[in-house]
Amino acid sequence: MPELTPAHVAILERLRDRGCDFVAFPMYASCVGVRRGNCAALLAPLESGGFRLFGAPGWLIGGQISVRVTRDGKEWFVWKKQAVEATPERIAEIAAFAEELNECLFPESGDPTRE
Repeated sequence: MPELTPAHVAILERLRDRGCDFVAFPMYASCVGVRRGNCAALLAPLESGGFRLFGAPGWLIGGQISVRVTRDGKEWFVWKKQAVEATPERIAEIAAFAEELNECLFPESGDPTRE
């Protein structure tokens, strides 16, 4: 994990103030794991003092971030051989989580492409 700057810490404090917890995902040691409820995301530190999302936020399955896939016309969150249905409620929860992440990561503009 790269050393975090005061600017990184300020962003993480904003996330904590919004009810997020920080978790380690050993497969992604260079990222900061953040979760709230069953939603989780990976944040990659930028040299500029900010973060970028590493991949898309996902649903936690067995303590790991799942990916969203389509199988036989249905949406699923999958981690290895485990799967949970991507219900409208779960999708909405992840969307709200992603929106809050963007608000914390990019408070001035909300623009996820800004570095």
